[in-house]
Formats: sequence, C-alpha cells, structure tokens
Amino acid sequence: MEKERLELLSEVNKRDNHQIIKMKMDKTFAHRRHEVVVDMPSVEEFKSRLPALFSEREICAEFTRITTIALLSKFMSELDHHSSKLSRVCRKKGGAAGRKIAEIMAVIEENDTIATRRVCNLKSLAVYFNEDPEKLIKEYLDVNFDNAQRQMDGTAIGIYVIKHEGADASDPPEDVGIIVEDVAVLQDIGDAATATALLLAVIYNLNLSYPPELKYTFEFLQKVLMGIDTNRLSNKVQVLKNKLHE
Repeated sequence: MEKERLELLSEVNKRDNHQIIKMKMDKTFAHRRHEVVVDMPSVEEFKSRLPALFSEREICAEFTRITTIALLSKFMSELDHHSSKLSRVCRKKGGAAGRKIAEIMAVIEENDTIATRRVCNLKSLAVYFNEDPEKLIKEYLDVNFDNAQRQMDGTAIGIYVIKHEGADASDPPEDVGIIVEDVAVLQDIGDAATATALLLAVIYNLNLSYPPELKYTFEFLQKVLMGIDTNRLSNKVQVLKNKLHE
C-alpha cells in the first residue's frame, strides 16, 4: 500500500493524468477504506498522506465507490425536483424562523437563477429544522482566503463563501471552499450548493460524524435527497418528507 501511495503522490503533481489517478485510486480503495475506518487519521494527516483524494473529481469518485451513487447529478436533480415544494413548505414557517426564511428567499428576487434557488433552499432547510444556516454556509465580504480561514478557526465542518463588498447578487463569489477540522479541504468551488454536495461526500469519504448543530439538515440531504439509508428517519425529517410528497 505504501508503494501505491507514493506513486499517487507523484501523479498528483502531473498534468492531465486524471485517468491514471482514478485507476490507482480504484485499485487502492479497499486499503484506503480500512485506513479511514480503522485507523481514523485526522483530516490534516490524511490530506498530507493522500492529497489525490482531496480534489473535486476524486471526492465525487470516492463517494461513488462507497455508495454507487453519482454525487453531483443526484444531489442537484433531487434538490431541483423538490425546489418549488420545499420553498413553499419553508415559507409557511412562522415566528422568527419564518422571518429568517423570508429574508433568505428575498435574494431570489434580485437574482432568480437555479444556483440562487439551490442555495436559498439549502439555507432555508437549516432554518426549517431550527438549525443555523451560517454553521453550514458562512459568507464573508472583502476578505481573502487566509482571513476567512482564520475567522473559521475551530470550525469542525463548514463552507465559506467570499464576496466583494457591493457586489451584485448576480456576481459570482470570489471563492467558495470547504473547511473540515480547521483544514481547507477544497477551494475554488463554483457555488455553495456544489460545495454542500461535496461536503456531504467528504463526510462520507472520511467516515466523519455529522456536526450535531446541523444533524437534521445533513440527515435530510443524505436520506431524502440522496436516498441513502432511508428506512430510519427522525421524526422531524419524516414530517418534512411527508409534506414534500403531499
């Protein structure tokens, strides 16, 4: 296994060799899963030992190796499928949660795109479950990556989005990335919805626990959107699932 790991380290720095990396990652999958599940290395240690696993391409591929599910196509198609009804259900929330959801959804009026709807629904989903959407997606204005990372020190799991001060709602973010155990797992992701799907995969790939402050949000993403382990739903998630199928 050590020989294969060193070969992978050498391949990571080469250009246009995705197929070679995939072949070697496929070959070493069983050994890697044993290391993740049994040895439970820290994210920092595992990333230094096997950086090939920490690219968008290989995060998706590893998730498929584990679950047989194509990550991004499944996540986005299911999120879009439930989009209208999920939005309506969330908007019916009353009290402070309802006001927060209305504030989140107001962004759609400024920039009504699929990407905006996806992110607004994901944030509203967290509020619906009485969880803090900023624990999932944290937005920063006019900072660089280093400053964003410093501000996220102590973050077990989260997504950062860096925007320019005064940027229009339609302007793309400067950077979107994933932090896990204070480690920048991935940077330069296209949008926060894609980052959420990739974060779900990273949690699976590294055999991590969902953060307790977002347990219902991630349960919904896993069991309702991705259809994994659907037989055991918490009452909160089951109620929402039922509303989406009414």
